[in-house]
Amino acid sequence: MAHELEFYIDGQWVKPSGNRTLGVIDPSNEEVFATIALGEQADVDKAVAAARAAFPAFAATSKAERLALMRRLAEAYKKRYDAIADILSREMGAPKELAHRAQAAMGTAHLAKMIETLENFEFEELRGTTLIAKEPIGVVGMITPWNWPLNQIMCKVAPALAAGCTMVLKPSEIAPLNAIIFAEAMDEAGVPKGVFNLVNGDGPTVGEAISRHPGVDMVSFTGSTRAGILVAKAAADTVKRVHQELGGKSANIILDDADLKKSVKLGVESVMRNSGQSCNAPTRMFVPEKLHEEALAIAKQVAEPLKVGAPSADGVFLGPVVSEVQYEKIQRLIEAGIKEGATLVTGGTGRPEGLNRGYYVRPTVFGGVTDDMTIAREEIFGPVLSILPYKSDDEVVSRANDTPYGLASYVQSGSQERARKIAAQMRSGNVYINYPAWDAGAPFGGYKQSGNGREYADFGLEEFLEIKGTVGYAAA
Repeated sequence: MAHELEFYIDGQWVKPSGNRTLGVIDPSNEEVFATIALGEQADVDKAVAAARAAFPAFAATSKAERLALMRRLAEAYKKRYDAIADILSREMGAPKELAHRAQAAMGTAHLAKMIETLENFEFEELRGTTLIAKEPIGVVGMITPWNWPLNQIMCKVAPALAAGCTMVLKPSEIAPLNAIIFAEAMDEAGVPKGVFNLVNGDGPTVGEAISRHPGVDMVSFTGSTRAGILVAKAAADTVKRVHQELGGKSANIILDDADLKKSVKLGVESVMRNSGQSCNAPTRMFVPEKLHEEALAIAKQVAEPLKVGAPSADGVFLGPVVSEVQYEKIQRLIEAGIKEGATLVTGGTGRPEGLNRGYYVRPTVFGGVTDDMTIAREEIFGPVLSILPYKSDDEVVSRANDTPYGLASYVQSGSQERARKIAAQMRSGNVYINYPAWDAGAPFGGYKQSGNGREYADFGLEEFLEIKGTVGYAAA
């Protein structure tokens, strides 16, 4: 990788317009190990101009041409798979096994699913004498996060390519290096110049410029609800489409007929995976009041042996969180849980024993949590689980839904019928029954302040398309 101080614009690596740079910090040791260029308004203008110029020709390509491009991208990505996994582990702190098995693998999985989707997708349909056509929306600005970087990049780039859109990507400046490798793969795949553009930078400069730009037809954003609101406000003046995948505070309802030991174990591990840095993590575990103490004992038994350490070490379950800002936020929220009277089952403030450097957080479990506590209301985005006792099914559904968020819900039950009944009442974009296998074909996205629109498969592709009705297209 030799392009950290360049941007990919109009089919070539170019120097930035300004001279601002930013050090990329290894969260395991708090040391800068790379430096990237930070873009300015002028860089965004150049990238958007390239994307606009490329749009007419790319929008006119055939489905077969776009499929061929995406298949070449799959091959170019495969060549860089290990390099992507390794850099993800270093820049965001994912344990090496997670980086290789899941983080980098998300890029492969989403691209494969979008190729399959495009193969079977129909862009035109005749209804009577009216032609219903689905056409690419235009130039898409993409702003992606640091917690599952390639997952979110591919969730946007793949459907945009499939639709025939052109694009400008701003990856997170905290974990930007994987995106540079991805851009190298796009270049090798032969993406037409101007179709894909990469400008690194921060949110207030590059993110804001993309959101406001009159030459951008759509912004697809993944990140916090707070940042999503700013993007939507910036985009409002130009009435562009805004697609958002935002925060979450997902409920995990364990019913009284579930296997308690298994349900609590898998719930704890789900929260702790990726050091709690997943927007759909099941961070509010609801357990029957009569099983509350038993659930706390199981959670303690599961959480305490989880190994925290350097991402490069063997057997590590939790690496560091991504930055000092995140570390300090998580510490404040753990302190709030203690201060507000929750039972600290395990973990707590400070680094785990033996780790004096790096943004390491102790896997933390709270019991006896009530709905009004800060740790039950705010998205912590760290390895912190809240366990809340409840008395009845009706009560737990009402309480689980009592949140500004609505990204995901989880239901555990020994009865599929009972689980389905609870799932039908959840106000969230996804419901997961009995910890199912991940499905790249399921729509992903939220209700309420967890965003709007959907990602994955045909649901994601539809977001990048406009619908045109040509009335009288066919003779009566």
